[in-house]
Amino acid sequence: MTYVAKKCGICFQPPSIILIYKEDNKDKTRQRIMPVRNFSKFSDCSMAAEQLKNHPRHKAYLEGVSLHQLKKLYSLLRGHLGGESLAESLEKFQRKETIDPEEDMNKLDDKELAKRKRIMDELFEKNRKKTDDPDFTYDIEVEFPQDEQLESCGWDMESGEEI
Repeated sequence: MTYVAKKCGICFQPPSIILIYKEDNKDKTRQRIMPVRNFSKFSDCSMAAEQLKNHPRHKAYLEGVSLHQLKKLYSLLRGHLGGESLAESLEKFQRKETIDPEEDMNKLDDKELAKRKRIMDELFEKNRKKTDDPDFTYDIEVEFPQDEQLESCGWDMESGEEI
């Protein structure tokens, strides 16, 4: 049997992940409550999300839910257990998942750099136009206005030397 996830959320008391889903051949909407056990404000959200997604009882139901969304829900739960409000937890998660364009990524360690690359890849895939998109056009030509005089740089000048 195949399940189609419609909504996925979290309940703080008792700690649980709630999934609203439909069975593929029925119109009835159902709810599945998955209790969160052995999770504290010090737990790893990524590992907890992977364990839940791969759990034999819940695997078929969570197939349509992204690992990123489960990590976000666990992050909200961890913030709640740490005494943060929902708004604070959401803002903190959003800050972790966005990239500062002014940040010098040459100074990051391998783990943080891989995280930034993952975020950039996800953003690229989200914004990418595919050939089957309704507003896809193959060859776009754009004329940029020349309102002011272009500045020249030293490397723009031709030198007498041939390469």
